[in-house]
Amino acid sequence: MTELTLREAEITRASLLNRTVYNLREAWREMADWREGLFSAAPGPSLPEKDAEALRVQMRDCLEARGGEVSARARAANLGRAYLSLNAQGRQRFLQILATEFDIDRKAVDKAIVAVQQTGEDARERAKTERALRQALQPPRLRLLAQLNALPEGFLFLVDLREELLSWSRDDLALAALERDLLSLLTSWFDVGFLELRRITWDSPASLLEKMIAYEAVHPITGWGDLKNRLSSDRRCFAFFHPRMASEPLIIVQVALVNGIADNVQTLLDETAPVLDPHVADTAIFYSISNAHDGLSGISFGNFLIKRVVDELASEFKNLKTFATLSPIPGFQRWLDRKLSDSDQDVEAEWLTATERKALASAAGTGKESASLKTLLQTPNWSQKPELAKALKHPLMRLCARYLVKEKRDSLTVLDPVARFHLANG
Repeated sequence: MTELTLREAEITRASLLNRTVYNLREAWREMADWREGLFSAAPGPSLPEKDAEALRVQMRDCLEARGGEVSARARAANLGRAYLSLNAQGRQRFLQILATEFDIDRKAVDKAIVAVQQTGEDARERAKTERALRQALQPPRLRLLAQLNALPEGFLFLVDLREELLSWSRDDLALAALERDLLSLLTSWFDVGFLELRRITWDSPASLLEKMIAYEAVHPITGWGDLKNRLSSDRRCFAFFHPRMASEPLIIVQVALVNGIADNVQTLLDETAPVLDPHVADTAIFYSISNAHDGLSGISFGNFLIKRVVDELASEFKNLKTFATLSPIPGFQRWLDRKLSDSDQDVEAEWLTATERKALASAAGTGKESASLKTLLQTPNWSQKPELAKALKHPLMRLCARYLVKEKRDSLTVLDPVARFHLANG
C-alpha cells in the first residue's frame, strides 16, 4: 500500500454513511418499485404535503399488511427508499409523521386502564385485561420499525436512522419518544451473546481498514503508516460484529503489548519505535476504544468487549501479567476553565499547596500567586516550554486527581465520562 495523502486520509463517517445509503438503495431496488406504491416517483426531497399524505397512506397499508408477506415487504422497502431519497428536512418530517400520527391511542389506553382497575378477583379476566393494556401501550410505529428491520440491511438502516434521530429529538418530545422506542427495539434485538469478536490486521479487507480509520474517536489515524504501526506484531486490534451487520464493526479496541505500564500514548503511537517481541511483553495497554455507530449509543457492550479481549490476549500470550488502560480525560480542561473563570472561587488558594503557588507565580512572572495558573495556561504552546511545563505539572496533576475523584455529576456518579466508563467496567 502507498502512503495516504492528507486528502486521501480524510475517510470520514459521513463518507461511509453516503456509501451505506447507496448500498441500501441497491439492496431494496428489486424489492420495491415506485409504480407499485402510492408514489408515482421518488417523493420531493423536503417531503411536500402531497407526498406526505401518500406517505401516511402507505404507512397505514404497511400496518394492515394486505396482500401477504411479499407485498408487505415491498411496501416496507418503498418506505425505506422514500426515507433515503429525502434531504434532512424531509427525513425529519418523515420521522415526525411516524412519531405523532402512529403513536399510542391514548383513549384506548385510558379505557384499558379502567378495565384493569375494574377487574375483580378472577385471575383469567385480570390476565385478559392486563394483556389488552400492554397491547394498547404498544404504538403502531413499533410494527413499522419491525418491518423495516426485516428488510435486507434493515438493522443497519435503523441504527443509522437513530443516529440522525438523536440530534433531532433533543428539542422535540414526539421525536424523543420515537427515539426511546427505537432504542428499546435495538436493545431487545442486540443480545451480546450474538456478537462475534474478530481481530483486525494489516491483511484485513481495505473496506474494514477504512472504517477503522473513520471510526477512530480517541487518537485520529493520520495515514496508512500510522495504521500499519497500530496493527504491527506488538499491537492488537479487535472489534465486535453482529450477524445482522456482518461487515460493520460495532466497537473497536486497540491494545499495545509492552513491558511495564506506559505513561504516554505518544510513545505507543511512535511509528519509529522498535517493534517488541509480543511474547516477552508483560503488560497489555488498552489505549483506544471507539464506538463505531452513534445510533447504538445507550447499548453497552464496551465492558463485554474489554473482558473478551483480556481473555483472548491472556490465552495467546502467557507472559502477560498486567492489563491497564491509558485513557484521555476529555472533560478536565472544560472543568478547569470553568473553575478558573469563576470569580467566586480561587483555585490556587483552595486546592494548591503554598510551594506550588509560589512556583507558578515565579514561572508566570506576575509577582503574585493569584491567577498565575490561568495566566500560564493561556500561554501559547506552554507544554513545549520546559520551564512552564515543569511548573504546571504537579498543580495540574493535583487538580486532575480532584476532578476525577471529587467532582460528581450527581451524588453517585463521577463527572468525567471516561472515568464513568471504566468504573462501570469494574
